[in-house]
Amino acid sequence: MNMSYADKPWLKSYFFGPYKLKESLVPYPKVPVFTALDDAAEQYPGQTAVLFEERELKYKDLKIQADTLAAALAGFGVKRGDRVQIFLPNCTEFIISDWAILKAGACVVPTSIMRTDKGLLHEARSSKSRVIICREEHLERVLGIKDKCDIEHIIVVSSPTMGKGYPSMDLPKGAYEFRKVLEDNEPTPPQVEIDPVEDLAELAFTGGATGVPKGVMITHFNRYTNFMQSIPWMLKPMYRGFIGKSSFFITTPLFHAYGHFIQQMAAYMALRIILMPDPRDNEGIVQIMRKYRPFLVPTVPTQLMRMAKGKVGRMNIMPMSCAAPLPEEISEAIKKEIGNPVSEAYGLTETGPLTHMNLSAFSKITGFMKQEKRGLGVPVPDTECKLVDPETGKEVPVGEVGEIVSRGPQVMKGYWPEPGSGLKDGWLHTGDLAHMDEDGYFYISDRVKDMINVSGFKVYSTSVDEVLFKHPGVLMAMGLGVPDPNIPGSERVMAVVRLRDDYKGKVTAEDIINICKEHLPPYAVPKYVEFKDDLPLTVSEKLFKKEVRDELVEKMKARGELK
Repeated sequence: MNMSYADKPWLKSYFFGPYKLKESLVPYPKVPVFTALDDAAEQYPGQTAVLFEERELKYKDLKIQADTLAAALAGFGVKRGDRVQIFLPNCTEFIISDWAILKAGACVVPTSIMRTDKGLLHEARSSKSRVIICREEHLERVLGIKDKCDIEHIIVVSSPTMGKGYPSMDLPKGAYEFRKVLEDNEPTPPQVEIDPVEDLAELAFTGGATGVPKGVMITHFNRYTNFMQSIPWMLKPMYRGFIGKSSFFITTPLFHAYGHFIQQMAAYMALRIILMPDPRDNEGIVQIMRKYRPFLVPTVPTQLMRMAKGKVGRMNIMPMSCAAPLPEEISEAIKKEIGNPVSEAYGLTETGPLTHMNLSAFSKITGFMKQEKRGLGVPVPDTECKLVDPETGKEVPVGEVGEIVSRGPQVMKGYWPEPGSGLKDGWLHTGDLAHMDEDGYFYISDRVKDMINVSGFKVYSTSVDEVLFKHPGVLMAMGLGVPDPNIPGSERVMAVVRLRDDYKGKVTAEDIINICKEHLPPYAVPKYVEFKDDLPLTVSEKLFKKEVRDELVEKMKARGELK
């Protein structure tokens, strides 16, 4: 294949069905992120912005509540450039807080409710957040760290599960009830001069699964640019049919870069957000899809794994998978069940978060799809991408596996607090391995750190994952590498499997190994199989390979198999 990444072969794949899409969107407007909400409230005031647990909030009312909370934050002394932490589960108050913080000129620090106290303190202390917004049941945790960081004010969202709530909540000094804060202020947000290119809209901490989480600095320009590069760009030929009319069903956590981006981008398109309270409630997710038939359902592979094993039924919805590789067996099972293919997209918190979209799966809704392709898709407009050898940094030939390296207007300003840190001439090294075909479509192979070295042979753990899902009894599974006790520096492949309930006790390690022998080269066939009733997930609902690997290595050491 006589081409290079600089040729941008993906541009020839910029089609939505029969429609040619724009190759560039330059110049991008330099506006604050909250422009998206203001425009939606002005142009579609009566459109539902959020539907949560059967309660609706219109765009005009979302803007009023965000403006009111912004005024309150200014009254607490929050100024341009300050950081405010959102420590909330999926709820309407998260969305109100998100826009309010931006309108106050501050930066959102979205924090997972699954963070340990140590992790919560790390994010509060590192970001120097002055205000935190939390649920009533987490107030004690926040009070426990308050004296160890810069937090001065706590805004508390009453929890229906605790049975207290406003106005009977007895709050300590420096803590205020969310609804009362809204009652006591006017919708007159401070007039703050935002510099979209320099000022931060989001400071999201990521990488906690592998070490101390790092703060990713996303500017207003990074984020607003990424809105335009994503679904609005792809749907441009049919935009009038969607804007102000359609629905996104957010099943992922809002504190994660993926859910946070989708929530904000929905406002850019003036769409209704149907918000799932618990991302792990698979039955609830399916019920809501059946009831409301949303156009787009952004998910993660673990949710689709659960869905693929249940009866979902035909639905004219578009499931989208991000955050981790999607096994082909799961993709095919969902397609067969609902009648539409699963689209995929790709990016990292550091990339704003989107760099790649799969256009072919979406094209099916036009009825003009030539050929459905799987994989991450193509780089979005004005995004440069290449694949390099992770050791030498040199570009690998097109068609071969290398590390994804990306650059574009949506890529982060740097790791907190140093602009430019984590980037090389603006390029971000993602740590993900992939290959590109002649049409410019990218296909994930593995994380660099998850690749298994079997006596010099490279085994991509995702290729093992794909095969494990071929067994009908597998609900969730992962392939990973553990040290080979006989060959220093080498690894053995291990399969870790969670079976469907109706298969428990009926599937043996030999059954799993035999199906792997049918589809994998001998060196990639698992030497061990471990059955587990549950598999740990990261805060973003990804299978937590590192935690499982560490646990298995400790077991091997305890048995004397490893030193």
